[in-house]
Amino acid sequence: MKVLILSCNTGQGHNTAGRAVKEELNRRGVECQMLDALRFAKPKTSRRTTKVYVTTTTSFPGAFGLAYKAGGAISSARRKSPVYFANTFYGKALYYYIKKEGFDCVVLPHLFPAEAITYIKKHYPMKASCFAVATDYTCIPFMEETDAEAYFIPSDELIPEFADRGIPREKLVPTGIPVFRKFMDRRDKMETRLGLGLGTEGPVVLIMTGSMGFGNVSGMVERIGRGLPEDGRIIVLGGNNEKLKEKLRRDFKGNKKVIVLDYTKQADLYMDMCDVLVTKPGGLTSTEAAVKGIPLVHSEPIPGCETKNADFFSRHGMSVLGKNEKEVGNRVLELLKNEAARRNMTEAQKHYINAKAASDICDYMEAYCRSR
Repeated sequence: MKVLILSCNTGQGHNTAGRAVKEELNRRGVECQMLDALRFAKPKTSRRTTKVYVTTTTSFPGAFGLAYKAGGAISSARRKSPVYFANTFYGKALYYYIKKEGFDCVVLPHLFPAEAITYIKKHYPMKASCFAVATDYTCIPFMEETDAEAYFIPSDELIPEFADRGIPREKLVPTGIPVFRKFMDRRDKMETRLGLGLGTEGPVVLIMTGSMGFGNVSGMVERIGRGLPEDGRIIVLGGNNEKLKEKLRRDFKGNKKVIVLDYTKQADLYMDMCDVLVTKPGGLTSTEAAVKGIPLVHSEPIPGCETKNADFFSRHGMSVLGKNEKEVGNRVLELLKNEAARRNMTEAQKHYINAKAASDICDYMEAYCRSR
């Protein structure tokens, strides 16, 4: 079996899900390649699309929310959207690449390549089996106009939603969202703190802003810091948002409670050493935290699928939501004082989240290819 994973750089959650599947395929000795689907479009298309997405979600979240809502309103299994037609332009180039390289399976953790593959299957003799991976706890707009052999979705509770939008029930496979294997292990909290150069005393709150650094982080830090004891620490993973990190370092200069870090690939280590995690409700980060078993406070979501993610987690007792920086701070301080609440939250995470989703996805694809 030879597998191609196609993603897109609008939000790193899609890429992370794809890499998690790739990690599992590589572990099994399966030949696998992962590419940005927009590389098959015109030069600079990927970079421009990513820039528009990041600017809109971080600077104009309200506009993004309206666009998402409008997309949901016009989305239909019976007609094709502008999103579909935009992704048809590179379909031919993508098809010939898949044919030339002889891929047996194509994994689609992003809507854009799923749309392109749908076009290919309508116009070319596509032999590869195609599998979509949902990375949010909802059926996003336009997913129902795609055509895949199977759709790996986060929970069996979401089957009615996906089916109501027009995706055949027999194609819905509730595996969960795939995460890297490293999130399945929980290291000793104190040893991890020492390894990261932090003291073992006092509570530690980890704030993850996402790769784009979204949210009023300064307000959250200030509110949480006022309620922490002197030996408490707030670790902020600032992602790639240089302006945000500069502001935080300026605002909290000399404050020994606050540590602002640059983008890191060791988020799993920082999760291991914290008592409470604050993050925006992205599907991937939330799932990673739940697999780790970390008490979780969701900050204000980017309107759209993140609103659905926050609702799913809070409704099942896997997180609490703070709609503004004051609420986030209060929720964090409440959790730090309530060991039973933290324990109940991590038990709920263990119950509702499948840590082995990547393995289950690969099992399904291998069985499907053998059956063909």
